[in-house]
Amino acid sequence: MPTQEKVVFITVDDGWVHDPGAAQTLVERRIPVSLFLLPGATSYDTGYFTRLVDEGRATVENHTVNHPDLTTLDAAGKDAEVCGAGEQLAAAFGREPKLLRPPYGAVDDDVRLAAKACGVKALVTWTYDFTTWERTPPTPQLKSGDIVLLHFTPTLGADLQRALDAARAAGLKPAALMPHLKAAGIVA
Repeated sequence: MPTQEKVVFITVDDGWVHDPGAAQTLVERRIPVSLFLLPGATSYDTGYFTRLVDEGRATVENHTVNHPDLTTLDAAGKDAEVCGAGEQLAAAFGREPKLLRPPYGAVDDDVRLAAKACGVKALVTWTYDFTTWERTPPTPQLKSGDIVLLHFTPTLGADLQRALDAARAAGLKPAALMPHLKAAGIVA
């Protein structure tokens, strides 16, 4: 995301693995983070995420209900996925998500229209994925405005630390995404 400030944006997707160590790092170090959550992944332990919001600097955002490629769905399917997740997350966390991370970063004009109709203010993709899937990905050289993607997986703690180390090595600090989207005129 364009910015002159020496910042990087930390985002975490899905919500299936609730790692207490990663949560402790986020809360104790007051790291601003956007959590793009699937309602089903949060429902069995909503308190894990409520703690991140209440005690840390986390915001809960929309990642759809079932994680489909939104570009493959008809209008009703897009509405069910985006509006449905927004409503479920608002009921669980008391705040309607303003941002949407389309699964797989799959975006087209129809997805943008559906998101807007569901009250989404901006679609957010990412610059680098630090998630360890089969193997640890190479650590990129971060620059101002990069959006780091992580996932709630068993490796979240280590992946988060690698991202924070890469940010520090580049002279960047984690920052909250929404104020920068507003400053850039992306969100009103």
